Amino acid sequence: MVGIQGLATPVPLKIFMVQLEVILTPAELPALAKRDLRGAVCVVFDVLRATSTFVTALHNGAKAIVPVSEIAEALDTRKKQPDVLLGGERDGVRIRAAQTGGIDFDLGNSPCEYTAKKVRGKTIVSTTTNGTRALRACIGANTVLAASFLNLSVTAEFIKNVQPAQLLLVCAGTRENTALEDVLAAGALCEILLGKSLTPALSPPGRGEGVLQMSDSAEIARRVYAEAKLDLFAAVRNSENARRLLAIPELRGDVSFCLQRNTCPLVAKMDADGTIHSK
Repeated sequence: MVGIQGLATPVPLKIFMVQLEVILTPAELPALAKRDLRGAVCVVFDVLRATSTFVTALHNGAKAIVPVSEIAEALDTRKKQPDVLLGGERDGVRIRAAQTGGIDFDLGNSPCEYTAKKVRGKTIVSTTTNGTRALRACIGANTVLAASFLNLSVTAEFIKNVQPAQLLLVCAGTRENTALEDVLAAGALCEILLGKSLTPALSPPGRGEGVLQMSDSAEIARRVYAEAKLDLFAAVRNSENARRLLAIPELRGDVSFCLQRNTCPLVAKMDADGTIHSK
């Protein structure tokens, strides 16, 4: 369109709403199966520690992560694919032969175990108490991401460019309870997204600019993070998961490790078959 004296007249930018919701507790997960998530991006947080571990493993060269709900599923996959590594935990510690009927898992659920030497080029089948359950609850979504503080900014940039109509941040929690560290990570992502235009550099024709419409749960997460962000460790150290890890000498370092920001610049995306790859 051309205006006065041959100057181009700006085309009005279209505005579309992005519904942002935070699932604060795993007790809400069964309801996801009844929702139409075909246009949604689901971002799953299990900061202490499943999603932090998955992101670390992919950063260190793992080929893929296959989250499964039960120990038996992991063992069955190992029978079919002998080269996979078995990872995961029950009650926070590595799964041992007494729980499997004879096989120690190769790895636990500590991100510090997932070094490049151990995982490069490997597919890891992982079962954890809450993280894998939360990921699989989102299987009907258009896009499912595994996120943590370790890859927060890259995940936010990915969301900005996808421009979903619906954005769900899913806190994996502890058993059926809310986990503070997951809510903090969800709140941190809310804060980043509020500071970003959801218009990508090359906007799809006619798409326009996305404006976040935050649910009350998203506002709760954002405010909790705003109060805690100057000292995340102090905020998290008395949470249930942190107390349990800090009481185990060999796992104590996991708490501070998982609260690091943006050390793994990758997007961990779950494919339709339930396998997580680095994008």
